[in-house]
Amino acid sequence: YQRRVRGCYMFQLFTGTANRPLAEAIAKALGKKLGRAQVGRFNDGEIRVKIEENVRGADVFVIQPTSPPVNDNLMELLIMMDALRRASIKRITAVIPYMCYGRQDRKHSSREPITAKLVADLITTAGPHRILFLDLHADQIQGFFDLPVDNLLPDSLIIDYLREKELKYSETVIVTPDVGGARRARRIAKYLDAKIALLETRRDGDKYTTNLVGEISVNAIIVDDMIDTGRRLLSAAEKLKECGAKRIFAIATHAVFSGDMQRIQNSSVEEVMVTDSIPVPQSKRIPKLRILSIAPLMAEAIRRLHNEESVANVLPGVQMTN
Repeated sequence: YQRRVRGCYMFQLFTGTANRPLAEAIAKALGKKLGRAQVGRFNDGEIRVKIEENVRGADVFVIQPTSPPVNDNLMELLIMMDALRRASIKRITAVIPYMCYGRQDRKHSSREPITAKLVADLITTAGPHRILFLDLHADQIQGFFDLPVDNLLPDSLIIDYLREKELKYSETVIVTPDVGGARRARRIAKYLDAKIALLETRRDGDKYTTNLVGEISVNAIIVDDMIDTGRRLLSAAEKLKECGAKRIFAIATHAVFSGDMQRIQNSSVEEVMVTDSIPVPQSKRIPKLRILSIAPLMAEAIRRLHNEESVANVLPGVQMTN
C-alpha cells in the first residue's frame, strides 16, 4: 500500500490514548513511526501532555477520535494541539475519526445548547490549520468551523464488504433507520443499483415505534453512521423481518456500543459491520461483529494533505459491476 510521502517540510504523526492501535496502523501504512509524546494524568485527574521530540517547522497530524470517555479524549486532543502549536510547528492537522457531541448539532427544543458548535469552537481555539473527519453525523457540522474541513466517507469499505457477500443486488434494499440518513443510503444504493427504504422511528421514552416507507426485498442492509445502544438497530431489524426480509445486515461507521451487545447477537441481524474508528473492547466483540480498518483510507488522505493533493476522491475500490 505504501505510497511516497513528499513535501517541503518535515512530516510527523502524533496520537493520544483514544485509539493508539488505529494511529499505529495509519503510521505503518505511511511508512512512518508515531512521534514520541507523554500523555498522562496528574494525581487530581488533570491531563498532562509533553512532546518528547523536536517538531519545529514540521507538518504535524494529530490522530485522536473523541470517543468514550468523551471528555477525556477531547481534552487530550486540545491539550496536545496546544503543546504542538507552542513548539513552533509549521502546520497542524487534527485527524478526528469520530467527533463527539455530533448528535447535538441543533436545538431540538427550547433552552437546549448546540453542543457540536461549542466543541467546534474549542477545537478551533486549540489552533489546528485543518481538520480531517470520518463520516460526520451531520454534514452541516463542517460549517461550524472557520477553517478547512475534510469529511471522509467509508463507502469503499462498505462496497467491498457487500461485494464479499455476493448478494443479488436486484433483490437487495438499502435501509436507513431515520430521515437524516437518507442521503447515506441513497449513495450506497447508487453504487449497487439497489433500491432504498426508509424507517421512520418515533421514540417515546425507552419505547420505539417504527414505520416502513418503501418496499422490502429478500436482502435488507441497514446503513447508519453509528451504533450506540443498539435499540434503534434492533427495532429496525424486527420491523424488516416482519415485512419479509430473509437476510438482514447492519453497517455502521462508528462502534460506540454503549448497550448490551448480547441483544444484537440474539437478534435477526445476520452480521454487523463497523470500522475501527473507535476501539472495540473484547467484551463487546460478539461473533456477529465484523470490524474493518479505516487505516488505509485515513493514511491516503493524510498523505494527500501533506503533499498538497486533492482528497476529493479518496475512495478506492468503489467501481461496481452489477
